[in-house]
Amino acid sequence: MAHAATPTAAELTAQVEQKVITWRRDLHQHPELSNREFRTSKVIEKHLKSLGLEVETGVAHTGVVAILKGGKPGPLIGLRADMDALPVTEVVDLPFASKAKDKYRGQDVGVMHACGHDTHVAMLMGVAENLVKVKDSLAGDVMFIFQPAEEGAPEGEEGGAQLMLKQGLFAKRKPDQVFGMHVTSSMPAGMIGLRSGPAMASEDSFTIKVTGRQTHGSRPWAGVDPIVAAAQIITGVQTIISRQVDVTKAPAVVSFGAINGGIRSNIIPDEVELIGTIRTFDQPMRAEIKLKLAEIAELQAKTLGATATTTIEEGYPVTVNNPELVALMRPVVESVVGKANLIEPGLITGAEDFSYYALETPGMFFFLGVTPRDQDHKTAPSNHSPSFFVDESALKVGVQTMTQVALSALGQ
Repeated sequence: MAHAATPTAAELTAQVEQKVITWRRDLHQHPELSNREFRTSKVIEKHLKSLGLEVETGVAHTGVVAILKGGKPGPLIGLRADMDALPVTEVVDLPFASKAKDKYRGQDVGVMHACGHDTHVAMLMGVAENLVKVKDSLAGDVMFIFQPAEEGAPEGEEGGAQLMLKQGLFAKRKPDQVFGMHVTSSMPAGMIGLRSGPAMASEDSFTIKVTGRQTHGSRPWAGVDPIVAAAQIITGVQTIISRQVDVTKAPAVVSFGAINGGIRSNIIPDEVELIGTIRTFDQPMRAEIKLKLAEIAELQAKTLGATATTTIEEGYPVTVNNPELVALMRPVVESVVGKANLIEPGLITGAEDFSYYALETPGMFFFLGVTPRDQDHKTAPSNHSPSFFVDESALKVGVQTMTQVALSALGQ
């Protein structure tokens, strides 16, 4: 007796596409900030349990993890989607636009899935349903990782990928490979961007406190001016990238985002605070820049009799796509979207905490374009914009691509 052929990724995705759109619209209408994704996690949990999966909840506060066991022995692969929204007030005119409000850093804010994490959750829910339907043919297992707080945990809290790993996500059984996907307005809907090696930057934030001695503005010689010292520090720091690190090896960015100090035009203050960010694509260069930043701040301040103390808050590492894994999977992705719709994007100076998973096991992180084809993706509102818009026709491409990647990784 002949056995029915195993459904293809395209056939499976056609069956689940409308569900994915419905889930996405529901999640978009009910966004939740980092470490507060309580409703979102319940939606995910209910669906995964309906598929008969082993489900663990409350991971890193609100994360959900499920294991699908294939019918044959083989590797374990991880598939990750992030869940959190942003403190952004939506201005897009949609019937399912977010009207949600919450508190962020003590302020009343609108809440919106302005980075597309609603689509990530919905698409991975669809991929889970697809893979469950063919589980008996899978040579290996799948770990579905629904992760909170990719945008950063609230002040004073831990969260995200780092906390999931700290709590033992990979402790019992580490995936042999881990995959992630992110929607982007910078490409037309349905196009895939996949880059080998470094793909997204590391991110570190810094604070420099410049201390002088307060005096009247009419008598600057009677004190030590931290504002002038801070200005020299800002100028001096620009030479780190332009003159002191080898930018032919990898690009880097050091930017100041705020200067705080003083209250009156005629009072030279005691202290000025500078805050900023460092972005790099190379770990040794990252360490070198941090050392030079502190050194320049200290020495520039010293020349004027001031002092400077630099504090660096280490953020996400460089997101590195394993070259061997990308080489293996690029033809798989191309088989779904076609050669014309698969590009190698440039380096992205934004950061992603998927990077923590890729430090533990070979990882591959790719991008899905969501800007309507009749619009210019170069001028489309970017991720994190209150006008960020997703062409939902792209969702089936994301689901089919991730399904096919998983099937290929597990012997299909």
